[in-house]
Amino acid sequence: MGERILMEQLIVQTNAEAYPVYVGEGIRKDASQLLKDQLYMKSKAMIITDDQVGPLYAGELKEILSSVISVEIYTIPAGEESKSFLELEKLLTSFIKNGLDRQSVIIALGGGVIGDLAGFAAATYMRGISFIQIPTTLLAHDSSVGGKTGINHPLGKNLIGSFHQPEAVLYDTDTLQSLPDKEWRSGFAEMIKHAYIRDAEFLEWLQENVQSIDDIKSGIINKFLARSIKVKADIVKEDVREKGIRAFLNFGHTLGHALEAVSGYGKITHGEAVGAGMIFALKVSNQLGLSNWNIVKEKAWLDSIGFPTEAPKNFHAKDLIQAMKKDKKTTAGSIRFVLVTQPGVPRIETVEEDTLLSILQEDYKGGEKA
Repeated sequence: MGERILMEQLIVQTNAEAYPVYVGEGIRKDASQLLKDQLYMKSKAMIITDDQVGPLYAGELKEILSSVISVEIYTIPAGEESKSFLELEKLLTSFIKNGLDRQSVIIALGGGVIGDLAGFAAATYMRGISFIQIPTTLLAHDSSVGGKTGINHPLGKNLIGSFHQPEAVLYDTDTLQSLPDKEWRSGFAEMIKHAYIRDAEFLEWLQENVQSIDDIKSGIINKFLARSIKVKADIVKEDVREKGIRAFLNFGHTLGHALEAVSGYGKITHGEAVGAGMIFALKVSNQLGLSNWNIVKEKAWLDSIGFPTEAPKNFHAKDLIQAMKKDKKTTAGSIRFVLVTQPGVPRIETVEEDTLLSILQEDYKGGEKA
């Protein structure tokens, strides 16, 4: 591995297995060494990537891994629209045509869309084959850990999927440098989420040290990236299949998913929608008398980074509520929200539709178009 030093190595522990998460600069170049245990005795590898990431890194990764395993590359169109039945069918067909078997391994090279789609394909092909995550976006630091895989349905985000843990996650932070600002912002939303629900000290540090996109892109990214991943890893260890506290990781996602669905997938990034959703969840918590958040202060912080916290005003309140009812967390038509009563103290509450409607209409001044 030469003189390159890994910034951090974490272990994600689940009930029946454990897998490493490597985080560092330039470590994709050491993939054959770092992933040797996961590639040992595998019959073939297929790199799944998209038409934006693939030209940058797929050929290089194939060359690096070809010294230890036969490698193919499959490329899909970039964007949330590719998390679909159509692309899943095409991907599974390519597995068959390329002769992948139960000893093959899928390598997801890209952002969250690639990880979700490739992971779900791996989970379902021949009832489950191995896969490895090599995320290339800041947002994917969250989705690449924990084993959630899936695709979207026209009526809701991530409604079709399964839990399928990767065998390893290799996170080369050098790949982040080519990201546009909106992708940095999108990924940072998940870091903020982790801090709100689990780490009050981390939240305070972020609010003091990150006031702009440039701050996120500075050298401090590696420091809080590992800390954010550790929050996710600790929660997954306690609740692998989201039967309890793992649901707290959905903070900001109830309205966030609704915004994505109503606006049309890909029109607003996932993290940007979650940013707006977190502010809304804080308002809901205050409205229910569970907290006393200074909404002006919290909103001003996210606004300074460029989050579209006013996004809900662009849509009909009733459309957003109907979309929230299709969220995976909804039970018997009741909308369940992850709320935070104070930094690091989350809880889940069923919230009446009238309450949500009143907040949307009051905050976003829209009546019918709140």
